[in-house]
Amino acid sequence: MHELILHHYPTSPFAEKARLMLGFKQLSWRSVMIPPIMPKPDLTALTGGYRKTPVLQVGADIYCDTALIARRLEAEKATPALFPEGQEFNVASVAQWADSVLFQHAVSLVFQPQSIAARFASLPPEFLKTFIADRTALFSGGQASRLPLEQAQHQWPILMARLQQQLEREAGDFLFGEASIADFAMAHPLWFLRGTPITAPLVDDYPAVAAWLGRVLGFGHGSLSEMSGEEAVELARAATPAPLPEDGLVDPNGFETGQRVAIAAIDYGVDAVEGELLFSGREELILRREDPRAGTVHVHFPRLGFRLEAR
Repeated sequence: MHELILHHYPTSPFAEKARLMLGFKQLSWRSVMIPPIMPKPDLTALTGGYRKTPVLQVGADIYCDTALIARRLEAEKATPALFPEGQEFNVASVAQWADSVLFQHAVSLVFQPQSIAARFASLPPEFLKTFIADRTALFSGGQASRLPLEQAQHQWPILMARLQQQLEREAGDFLFGEASIADFAMAHPLWFLRGTPITAPLVDDYPAVAAWLGRVLGFGHGSLSEMSGEEAVELARAATPAPLPEDGLVDPNGFETGQRVAIAAIDYGVDAVEGELLFSGREELILRREDPRAGTVHVHFPRLGFRLEAR
């Protein structure tokens, strides 16, 4: 059985979401550090061009986007459940909202000038220029647009007041009583804001929210050991992809298995990955591709939030 390998970097909010889910599941995993900005040669050898962080590797199977990574971790270890029985729709829907709406508010607030100055104070000015250019490219071409800072500041008290109310009225310690994917999706933008004293009060001024966030972060990151990017690529080359799922569906737009396609995110980081469509399911799309370094890999994407085009 192959190890779980997470390709990530320390300050990525979505990587923190994945790390916390690994901790919640009490899983052991290998940690591959990737650059926060392009180029990312080892990562893109595995993904075929997808550049967003994090990516989960299991042998020669590559999982993109934390929404799908959560479902792969659920398959790895069923309990404790990220999608508790009877709450699947609720927790997945709240997680989707948090990963998009709440996250976009947090990005605008974190990247205000004072916060940027504090966050990058110890780094050379040249890095900040390179980082901003990289993030400008990341957010170009997709449906997501940067929320103006004034609008994010205007709306933030509403979002936090609603979250505070939910936590105060919920009988359990988490958003839906027991911890779920909704908690981890809601937590990572707030963890991001906690990164500087400029934006930390936007979380800490809400006592129930701060206490809940402490409980979510308390799950930790599980048991990890380091691995190099080169080792991960070589491991993929030596591995055989896992058998395909059996619960496929007739694609609503007529795409067929065996067809040459491209898959790309629709919000940001819209770099397309080309290959052979192997599987089209309710939640998941699987692409087969050949790479000079990684060999034959199966790249997995969520259906929601990604587009499929013929090539």
